[in-house]
Amino acid sequence: MLLRSIAILAAANIMNNKIAPRLGPLTSAAATGALVAMARRSGLSWEEIGFEHGRRGAVAGGALAAAVAAVYTVGIAMPRTRPLFHDERALSLSRARVLEEALVQVPLGTVLLEEVGFRGALYAMLRRHHGTAAATAVSSTLFGLWHILPAIDMARANPALGSLTAGESPGHLDTARVVAGSVVSTAAAGVLFCELRRRNGLLTPAMLHLATNSLGYLFARIAAKRK
Repeated sequence: MLLRSIAILAAANIMNNKIAPRLGPLTSAAATGALVAMARRSGLSWEEIGFEHGRRGAVAGGALAAAVAAVYTVGIAMPRTRPLFHDERALSLSRARVLEEALVQVPLGTVLLEEVGFRGALYAMLRRHHGTAAATAVSSTLFGLWHILPAIDMARANPALGSLTAGESPGHLDTARVVAGSVVSTAAAGVLFCELRRRNGLLTPAMLHLATNSLGYLFARIAAKRK
């Protein structure tokens, strides 16, 4: 069951990043449904998968989303950190496409599958058989590896952020180092998301994840106008 879950995630990752990115919401919804169905067939309850603590999760998630907005606001206000928001993946899009990314692609194509998949079904299956620490370690490691393909695009689209991830000059980016840095940083984020999920259910990491990604499109556009 675990290997089949990983295979579904890997197939969705390739579909969303290389084959049909615009169909990401459909691909992710189908993969999410399959993973939840597998988890339920294995005997896991909805609460074990992470569908619990709705009100508490919403409050905590809202507070974290507001914190992300505050950090981004400070970031674009400071000349030293403003280049981190220069991302061609957002700046090259029309206004309509930016709205599509922020309101459709990110929530349904990214956050839904990554949270329900990694922090929901996969985490729950691992936790039942191997405990919380192993569930956090394995799901977070796989979450980091999941970002290999997006990191390759980031190295080209956002040199400043790529250099921060890789620890080198934006003018001499080594894609391999960017990818390695991205895998490590997103795996670390996965550990945080797992802990938020353990305490508050899936809604809290989902709201934080959504704010981090969707607001990134908005603040990239705002930062470009402040040059």
